[in-house]
Formats: sequence, structure tokens, C-alpha cells
Amino acid sequence: MTEPSPQERLVDPHSAAAAKVGERIAELRRRARLSRPTLADCADLDVRHLQRIERGHGNPTLLSLMQIAIALEVPLAYLVDEVTPEDMPGTRRPYGYSTRDMQTRRRYYAGNGALDL
Repeated sequence: MTEPSPQERLVDPHSAAAAKVGERIAELRRRARLSRPTLADCADLDVRHLQRIERGHGNPTLLSLMQIAIALEVPLAYLVDEVTPEDMPGTRRPYGYSTRDMQTRRRYYAGNGALDL
């Protein structure tokens, strides 16, 4: 199996992860009774960019998500709380997520006496 190219590693613009984050932002915005233009203004974002994020299109930057979280007065982690690696198919898995990584980690720690297997 070949490793995906850097472009293929990016989150699909219509991925489940982007959709979950967008839904969470839209839900919080509605709960706060804010219009999109008002939230976009408070977050110092273009309203079209905010619309794309809420629809789950695109790949928002960390800075954009931080600005939205600050404008909504919620922790940044709350926006991405329910996103899991399964929501990002075709991307590289974090260290320790794949079976191979877990086996490597167990061998490493077992060799150092850190794990009692």
C-alpha cells in the first residue's frame, strides 16, 4: 500500500470531521441567538468563510477555530470534542492509533522494562 500524498492527507472538504465541527459551531451560534454575520464580525472572519465552515466544507485553520471559540465564549476543545480518527478517512493516524504503532510501542516499553507484559 502506498502512502497518500500530502494533498490526499488533508481532510476531505466534506469529511465527517469537518461536518461535526461545523454542526457544533452552527448549534452554538443558534443557541447564542447570533446571526452568521454577527458571529463572523465578532470572530473577525468573512461571513462566507464562516458559512463554509458551518456546512462542513473546507479545512478551517486553527486560528479560525480559535477566533470562533473566543467569539462564542467556549473552549476551543469544545468545538472538536467529538471528532475521532475514524471521521478522517484516508489521513495519517496519530502515533499509537494503528495496530502496528501499538505493537511497536509495546515492544519499546517492554524492552525498557516499563511494561510488564
